[in-house]
Amino acid sequence: MADLESLFGPIDIYLFDQLLKGRIPPGSKVLDAGCGSGRNLLYLLREGYEVFGADTDPGAIAAVRELAPDLPTANFRVEPLEAMTFGDASVDFVISSAVLHFARDDDEFQAMLLGSWRPLRPGGIFFCRLASTIGIENQSKRIEGRRFRLPDGSTRYLVDEAILAEAGARLGGELVDPLKTTIVQNQRAMTTWVMRKL
Repeated sequence: MADLESLFGPIDIYLFDQLLKGRIPPGSKVLDAGCGSGRNLLYLLREGYEVFGADTDPGAIAAVRELAPDLPTANFRVEPLEAMTFGDASVDFVISSAVLHFARDDDEFQAMLLGSWRPLRPGGIFFCRLASTIGIENQSKRIEGRRFRLPDGSTRYLVDEAILAEAGARLGGELVDPLKTTIVQNQRAMTTWVMRKL
């Protein structure tokens, strides 16, 4: 049996779940909004998906371009989520993995979310993993607004179910999976939010 990591790379297990459910069919155009060095893109690149990515770190984008030497360098851009230059309704699937919780405040969170949503075509899928207060409400210490200090010592912009429901309705999205939250040893909570653009 082939080593799964050699087949799929260090892909987020919840993104792998979307592959298993057939939500990223072959030939899809996939945008990783906040792609880092491309850990979630290795399988998609190898399987011939049309892949795009944006990140504010030039070193991360350089690393992704090395993973995808056959794709145009313009597929991978050094730019913030709120100002991505990919066309409206130009991709089938958006990945936002462990990015939105770095927002400084409500305005930046909304701008990052809208910037990530805008390139998604109607009927496309938005896959998001982000830190939340769900399940650790009593362990998270509010600093200001939606900024919290987590038990692991990090500071994050944290959402809850009501915020995600309101944001989804405002964007014109519908849940394709119920919200799923993983609590990591009472140190942090990561919520998976998957919506279809109506």
